[in-house]
Amino acid sequence: MNIIVNISRGFVGLLFIISGLIKLNDPLGFSFKLEEYFSEAVLNLPFLVPLALALSVVIVITEVLLGVLLLIGYQTKWVLYSLLGMIVFFTFLTFYSAYFNKVTDCGCFGDAIKLTPWESFIKDIVLLVFIVFLYLKQEFIQPLVELKVQQIISGVTLLLCALMAYNVLNHLPMVDFRPYKIGADINENMIVPEDAPKAIYSYNWEFEVDGENTVISTNGSYPEVDGTFTGNVETELVQKGYEPPIHDFSIEKNGIDITPEILDEEKVILVISYDLYLAKEKGLSQLTTLVDQARSEGFRVIGMSASSEEETEMINSKYNTSIDWYFTDQTTLKTIVRSNPAVVRVENGVITDKLHFNDFNHLFK
Repeated sequence: MNIIVNISRGFVGLLFIISGLIKLNDPLGFSFKLEEYFSEAVLNLPFLVPLALALSVVIVITEVLLGVLLLIGYQTKWVLYSLLGMIVFFTFLTFYSAYFNKVTDCGCFGDAIKLTPWESFIKDIVLLVFIVFLYLKQEFIQPLVELKVQQIISGVTLLLCALMAYNVLNHLPMVDFRPYKIGADINENMIVPEDAPKAIYSYNWEFEVDGENTVISTNGSYPEVDGTFTGNVETELVQKGYEPPIHDFSIEKNGIDITPEILDEEKVILVISYDLYLAKEKGLSQLTTLVDQARSEGFRVIGMSASSEEETEMINSKYNTSIDWYFTDQTTLKTIVRSNPAVVRVENGVITDKLHFNDFNHLFK
């Protein structure tokens, strides 16, 4: 029993540490996922949206801390209670997402490991079984080190997690798992291979046969049925086709897409703000100097935002800058870089640098 308990303890502890550290590397990204859960279309808890970032930081630090405490055997009863409460909450969220198809990616492992809603739910069920087992057999969980050392490890873990969260929130994630990381070729990441699997759909046609409505399913062709078509046909996705790493990147204005033009530019600076209303004053106030310097270095400068034309004009006027703003989907902009505003340097479609607004002064160093 000691062996089984210790294996279970190691599995649960390490999984919580890994999951927590991946999200701690990008707490802003996890907060976007929480906002999605809190939205009216999912859990309908809009009053929690402003607290998403704070909750994100608390949750991910707690994950790491509980994993460490379980491994060293400190405050075992309290740790197991906390783990049980956390996994029950996560299991509810993943089941809700999977069953109602509300959130297609739970964000359990950030952008490092993508899981479908049902895969996330199964993972949480497995963890729940292990944690319940540990709770029932907690008398077999013995401390690995003496109490004073346990307390030191706990304190150091909490401090390091807090420092890491502070660093990535004021700069950018230490490790970028997204397809827009430095060195990524945007053009290449948008290519769909000729032999890539295609999406498979089922077409459900409704006919009136002998006075009763009957549904006939085909792969798209019109069915030959001895009856009258009611005019109702529903399309159902059976199997997803290949989706390139970057599939939603576009730069538009007034219905004109200049994406190919920008990705063919030798030197371009993208000023990115997914929402100018929410952009930080510190970053916006640096744009004039940054834009002037970029142009003097021979860079073409454009802005990318999901904000309205009125908002972009207001920003240009308020900060005395002359950025030519284009529209890009908000989710795409949030994915590209975790800062509002931010700058991305692109050369012939390749991302050569990404900077948080706190690091704008490093752009040409």
